[in-house]
Amino acid sequence: MPHVLIAGCGDLGGKLAELLVAYGAEVTGLRRSDKPLPTGVQAVIADVTRVESLQGLGDLKPDFLVYCVAAGEQTDENYRAIYVQGLYNVLLALTPAQSLKHVFFVSSTRVYGQKVETILNESTPAQAADFGGERLLEAEYLLSNLPCPSTVLRLSGIYGEGRTQMLKLARQPERWQRQNPWTNRIHRDDAARFIAFLLDMVIKKETVDPCYIVTDSRPAPQWVVLLWIAKQLKMDTNGLTAPPIKGGKRLSNFRMRLTGFELKYEDYRAGYATLLRK
Repeated sequence: MPHVLIAGCGDLGGKLAELLVAYGAEVTGLRRSDKPLPTGVQAVIADVTRVESLQGLGDLKPDFLVYCVAAGEQTDENYRAIYVQGLYNVLLALTPAQSLKHVFFVSSTRVYGQKVETILNESTPAQAADFGGERLLEAEYLLSNLPCPSTVLRLSGIYGEGRTQMLKLARQPERWQRQNPWTNRIHRDDAARFIAFLLDMVIKKETVDPCYIVTDSRPAPQWVVLLWIAKQLKMDTNGLTAPPIKGGKRLSNFRMRLTGFELKYEDYRAGYATLLRK
């Protein structure tokens, strides 16, 4: 039975933990708060930015690490602490055990700061345009020195239960009439399912690539998404005119789908329809 350590067992990490327990894995969830974790998950209360709180982590001897933290603030200092120093601290704490068979790092498509017309994929050089993208790339680079294989998961905009910013924005047409960039998204449940899918591939000794863009199958202009949501909410959309598409980027999930993984929510309509029903 494989032992998976999820560092950052919050929304996404918690859903992943739930799936892995159902699959029969031994799961340890590391998080700062003492908020209950899914049934069957062993809890470790620690802060990845505080080395002293991670002492003894290596005694767990996990087979796999999923580093799945989330920045608490949109600042360079916080991103460096959480993603770069935090990942370094966790890897350092686990080094003496020498038990890791594979490391998964949940990154973001924020590393692609370029604004181009072409569809971007994993072969496209990442060109960070802000501190967030730069720190994520710095953290990704830490994986190159590991004695075991690793995989970077660059997630696009996560949405799902509890992540309803777009639903709120759709109710304010005066705001979303101002801009219309390309957008990409991935449902929280599909992101968790894909990580679990890759873990299963590794356990079965199947080939897993070092990097995946994790996104759904339909990039869309923000205005198109918001207009569709507004119509589902029975709002009066007469007279609304789409501004020109400007900015953002389009991302390909071809490599993700090449693994054989099947999305439950192929596009924004499938995902947001479920949220609206709830």
